[in-house]
Amino acid sequence: MADETNDKVHEAFDAVRRDLDERLGVEERAAVERLRDAAVDGDAARAREELAAVRERHGWLYEELVKHPSLAAVIDELALWGF
Repeated sequence: MADETNDKVHEAFDAVRRDLDERLGVEERAAVERLRDAAVDGDAARAREELAAVRERHGWLYEELVKHPSLAAVIDELALWGF
């Protein structure tokens, strides 16, 4: 993954953590980190699996992730790259 895209992924997930950190438990934090790692690695299949797991286990967190403006912009960009 290009450095610029990698930086954007990190920035987006940092923003998510800043905005949601006080609401995240240990399991939710770990789920966000696994999703971030998959996105940084450019592993679309793993990212989809992680997002599906978040949706299944932490519905509120899934809703927050998909509507978060920073993360939504990165997801759109990654989609253009075939993510």
